[in-house]
Amino acid sequence: MAESDNILTKLQDLLVYLIPQLGKFPRDQKFVLGDRIETKVLDVQESCLRAYYSRDKRGHLLEANLQLEVARHLVRLAHALKLFSTHTYGVLAAKMDEVGRMVGGWLKSQAGAGANGARAFLPASERGGQECQCR
Repeated sequence: MAESDNILTKLQDLLVYLIPQLGKFPRDQKFVLGDRIETKVLDVQESCLRAYYSRDKRGHLLEANLQLEVARHLVRLAHALKLFSTHTYGVLAAKMDEVGRMVGGWLKSQAGAGANGARAFLPASERGGQECQCR
């Protein structure tokens, strides 16, 4: 994976684009909704960093996925309140979707790399046709 395709680099790009946009919010929303959006995206970055350096990546990746989903809803709300232009919203949505796909792919790779107990909850077709050894 090239350095520019790294999930941490994509999150950095997202934050570099996002933070100046949040600074344009009116004062009454800059410190409420703007702060919440920034904090959630920073939480996604922190969870991904924790996953990167941790042996148990799955828990951190699930947390990153949840925080990203919350951030998406907050960005959608900001757009509905006309705090983001349609163009800005489109760029943010595309960047967040890309990060989400990368987190999802990383999660999927962890599901396959885990112990048989984790794989037991996958459909037989995704386990290579093996029956569940749960009993």
